[in-house]
Amino acid sequence: MTAPEQEWIRDYARLALRVNRRLTESTGGTLLIYRGPAEWSEEAAKEPLPPPGRLIEDADRLLDAVPFDPRRAAYLSAHVRAVRAVARRLNGERVPLREYARECLGIEPDMLPESVFEEAHARLDAALPKGGGTLSDRLHAWQRRHTLDQIERLPGLVAKAVQECRARTRAIIPLPDDEVVGCRLIPDAPYLAAGHYEGGTRSTIFMNRAPFNLADLLYTVAHEGHPGHIAESMLKERRLVEEEGRLEQQIRFMLAPSFVISEGIGLHAQHVIFPGDEAQAWLTDNILRQEGIEPDGSDFAAIHDVKTVLWGVWSNAAFLADEGRPESEIGAYLTRWALLGEDEIAAFFKVLSAPGMNAYVLGYYHGWRILRPWLDAPGRHDRVRRLLTEQILPADIEQADRPAT
Repeated sequence: MTAPEQEWIRDYARLALRVNRRLTESTGGTLLIYRGPAEWSEEAAKEPLPPPGRLIEDADRLLDAVPFDPRRAAYLSAHVRAVRAVARRLNGERVPLREYARECLGIEPDMLPESVFEEAHARLDAALPKGGGTLSDRLHAWQRRHTLDQIERLPGLVAKAVQECRARTRAIIPLPDDEVVGCRLIPDAPYLAAGHYEGGTRSTIFMNRAPFNLADLLYTVAHEGHPGHIAESMLKERRLVEEEGRLEQQIRFMLAPSFVISEGIGLHAQHVIFPGDEAQAWLTDNILRQEGIEPDGSDFAAIHDVKTVLWGVWSNAAFLADEGRPESEIGAYLTRWALLGEDEIAAFFKVLSAPGMNAYVLGYYHGWRILRPWLDAPGRHDRVRRLLTEQILPADIEQADRPAT
């Protein structure tokens, strides 16, 4: 990089570190995954913390002069705008969730019509085993039927799933032979699972130490691992940082457009490497029968597709919360449309209370929606390789998918 480029990236890193430090000190949360130069983070940790207004000005200065080629400049500018939007909120500014998400995530989200969920419920009704009770009752019965009895055994099963997911991902894109992906159980985690890239060829999938539905094993491991979050983090760092010197890839502000792409990749991950009923067949032969769980006539792929669509209910619920609707109304909405139980609804409110998560949850459904037609087009594996190795914005995908006029 030239000296002006190096200085710009350093100032961007400092801005992200300062905004995240102010967020951490005021709320206890974090929105930054940082693997950049240690001296930059050490300086940001020790210096007097600038007020939010100063941080907004710093972001504006960065946006005024971005010394890179147009494509890289567009990517970096979108991420500076995201950091600036958080700084504005720290400065007391409040805007509707749609506007906040537009600035942070680079998408145009809105309330989804409930007809989307009605159609998903109809597909779920056809995919679940026949039986009495409501659709919600049948879904929860299916989940219980596939629940692992001894949670301590989950890391070993995750390891088997990781091995298979890596093998299938390697058929699309090369992976290092010496990669190691561990698994740790976390009591009372605010998430079901989280894939964490530690650098080099080492990563860990953290799993909530709670009852786990083994029918979701590949859906979860592909999302968090390969070709999902871990694969994306590792491959982008190897190509963009090590080969091209793009240090911004080590400064990952989470409430930003790149994470809409990441969550979209994660939600498509299982289908990419296990098309059709291949995930269910592998689970039946390698996991479920060994656990004494025989086929029940359900369609895992259809159920998981519905589960993904119902992330849109979370998105709608976030809008309802932003409007100030009472928790009882939002809980009833989640019960009706997302088919959540009481514990799951409590988890939703816990997630929503974390810094930035009211906007971040919009990235799941909309990331999946944006990528779906693009990945369904010819040349899917080429497109997956691009997603795992290039800096791509949601707007890039939507523009590519737009018909020529």
